[in-house]
Amino acid sequence: MAIGKDQRTLTYADGVITMIDQTKLPQTESWLTIDTVAELVGAIKRLSVRGAPAIGIAGAYGVAMAARLHDPATETSAFDASVAAIREARPTAVNLAVMVDRVTPIARTDAAAAEAEAHAIAEEELAASVAMGDLGADLVLELAGKDAVNAMTICNTGGLATVARGTALAVIQTLHERGVLTEAIPLETRPLLQGGRLTTWELERMGAPHRLIVDSAGPFLLARGAADVVLIGADRVAANGDTANKIGSFSLALACQHAGIPFIVVAPESTIDMTTASGADIEIEDRGPAEVISVRDTPVAPPETNAMNPAFDVTPVELITALVTETRVVRFTNGETL
Repeated sequence: MAIGKDQRTLTYADGVITMIDQTKLPQTESWLTIDTVAELVGAIKRLSVRGAPAIGIAGAYGVAMAARLHDPATETSAFDASVAAIREARPTAVNLAVMVDRVTPIARTDAAAAEAEAHAIAEEELAASVAMGDLGADLVLELAGKDAVNAMTICNTGGLATVARGTALAVIQTLHERGVLTEAIPLETRPLLQGGRLTTWELERMGAPHRLIVDSAGPFLLARGAADVVLIGADRVAANGDTANKIGSFSLALACQHAGIPFIVVAPESTIDMTTASGADIEIEDRGPAEVISVRDTPVAPPETNAMNPAFDVTPVELITALVTETRVVRFTNGETL
């Protein structure tokens, strides 16, 4: 059964965050209980919780937690340090900073109201996931001009990334629920294999037909007509429409342009950053060589090997067919803008 609105991957109650540990999947469904800011920051950095909307929700709850631990009125320095640590835990996903900044002013005066605001953010993201699934499915069928489609996707954009349903994977789930998904084609998503470990785990639970492929097979298979659409999420959408997403997304966009296949970004309005002019201004996180020269702690290269490890790439708006949010479809290829 798919993770849906009643099966959330992250919850908060009485100053404690409970989340599924995504680093343990798919072998083990392990849940973390977090009651300190340091534990939360560590969970975000090591990707126990990941996905821009989910990180934003975690950050919002983290501020509420910090206000419980350090009274902002009497322990201002400790509270401010905790908020800064949460906000800076990962730099590329804009949702983290946006949601931390949204809850922090409230937490300074009313801890209970801060918790209520964080809960409201979680509910908004759930509603957004449902809406994106519907709008995205309608768009895919329209652009494909078919009664059933094959959809390719990268990384993980389901309930694990948003707390419930997802962004790009919500569209795939909706297509499946409507009976019009022929097959989902997830990329494994090196180096941390979020597609292989997490997206297949979610697709299996929703009962959707799927076949996993290695990252480098994606462009070739698109050229051979294996998919009717590529659906990706986003960690940040710049004001001009350039989109930062998991490394490998840019390659798929280039392949879609070559093959004449729609390349659709699915992300909530909270991921749009109108203060960032273009993709050139987006900070791209480099996570260091360890994840590249080993796979889940098993070495695959000599230990002294150096490596570049950008966690994200930027797809120029010129390569993006459309952006689907919970409230609108922006068709870049028709000249529409944010």
